[in-house]
Amino acid sequence: MINAVIFDLDGTIGNTLKLCVEAFRKAIEPLPGRSYSDEEIKLTFGPSEEGTVMKIIPQKYEEALEAYITNYREMHDMYPEPFEGMREILYDIKAKGIKLGLVTDKGQRSCDITLEKYGMTDIFDAVEVGSAEGPRKPCGIKTVLEKFGVPANEAIYIGDAPSDITYSRQAGVKIISAAWAETSDYDQLKELEPDELFKDVSELKDYLSRVL
Repeated sequence: MINAVIFDLDGTIGNTLKLCVEAFRKAIEPLPGRSYSDEEIKLTFGPSEEGTVMKIIPQKYEEALEAYITNYREMHDMYPEPFEGMREILYDIKAKGIKLGLVTDKGQRSCDITLEKYGMTDIFDAVEVGSAEGPRKPCGIKTVLEKFGVPANEAIYIGDAPSDITYSRQAGVKIISAAWAETSDYDQLKELEPDELFKDVSELKDYLSRVL
């Protein structure tokens, strides 16, 4: 029996991972006067944006962080909607009386921007964001389940990153890997043997309609 479904945000609900990279580049490159590849930026992800900025340019932390948040908000209209079908999935879960959570490594400010842009500020029963100190998804998942009063074996986590597979197993929940974003790596996810692996949002919808 599944009584809770918990989602990742970037690359799972929306195509926002690419937005994060572009907003970081625009915020950071003018300050040290050098360029950064997508991979260089992605390698700093795990902590929230506060932690990422601290890793890349600690000497201009406040300036770079505020520039990132400004860019993230202004550039979000390039990615104005969640993945097609995702909003319907979320509302279907709610309609069935299943607890709906969000656990992301994003900081509170960027998370709030995306949920506002997507019209999802009130849809989740619990939201846990990231930490500047480093990844905290296992803790975030466990905190959400404690709030819900749902045991780990009655919950699913849905995320696009290979690390989401590891973190979900650490938290004791079933993991569904999302490979529908252009930033996802289907083969890498498959190698880690998640409980389920889907290339399209419609596959997730069909699966959830069977198990919930």
